Amino acid sequence: MITNEKMRFGFWPNPRSDYKSTRILAQHAETTGWDGIWLADHFLPEEDALIPVHESWITLAALARDIPRVRLGTLVTGNTYRHPAVLANMVATLDNLADGRVVLGLGAGWQQNEHDAYGIEYGTVSSRLDMLEEACQVLRGLFQNDYFNFDGQHYQLKNAPLEPKPQQAKIPLMIGGGGEQRTLKIAAQYADEWNVWGDAQILRHKMNILDQHCESAGRDPHEIERSAVALLFLSDNEKYLNKIRAAELASPAIIGNVNEVIEIVSTLKEIGVKELIIPDFTLGTLIGADTVKQDLMEKFITEVAAKIS
Repeated sequence: MITNEKMRFGFWPNPRSDYKSTRILAQHAETTGWDGIWLADHFLPEEDALIPVHESWITLAALARDIPRVRLGTLVTGNTYRHPAVLANMVATLDNLADGRVVLGLGAGWQQNEHDAYGIEYGTVSSRLDMLEEACQVLRGLFQNDYFNFDGQHYQLKNAPLEPKPQQAKIPLMIGGGGEQRTLKIAAQYADEWNVWGDAQILRHKMNILDQHCESAGRDPHEIERSAVALLFLSDNEKYLNKIRAAELASPAIIGNVNEVIEIVSTLKEIGVKELIIPDFTLGTLIGADTVKQDLMEKFITEVAAKIS
């Protein structure tokens, strides 16, 4: 059953955009009624190419200055890139600069070429998940205590302070990923929010697994907000939409005209998705006077999101 609680809609600017383009799109998102801006945390493209990629947390600091209303978060921070105590200080500082609007999205890290290029230990899937679990404990410990001690396999803290604390009484910790044995178990133990790429079928399945892990951990599953990411193909051109439907897309996607997209998004809300995050990757261009991307953003938020009840 669809709840009466308002669904949030987040916008994800392309990490390969320059800051001017990111700022223009983020300001447009805020002005037209979007609820959040999310940035990927990468340093390089996955392919071997010299393509500019701006560091996410520095970019979020600039957005905190230029975008005064919406939530700001990472989708998601690669845990292997920064010691969690360093990350905790970054998050706390930004939350104060942003007047309490930061969401800490965190994942185990997956993009091997970044690790190889910068000499960051990549380890195994298991070791990265072990590090993620310890990092969650370190972050919570630093946020909640004047001094925090931790003696883990990967991280050790000795009487470690964190000042200033975040402005929010509790920084929302979003765990990103759909791994059913470990990632969802970590989310069940530590997350305030959880995010995954998915359509309704994927999300139903993953949320059921998350609920089972919550039960095992003795935690109320309703304490964890669920969010989803999907590509958006919104158009009145049926020939174009049929072409997209026939393509083998690498990522889950929402495809259709306004009425079809309303139905799809309503289903996501019905199954428990609190926030839908739309990447700008399929929304057109932002070059000079070309406003295709902004027009589609506004079409979605005014003709689709406004009708979700």
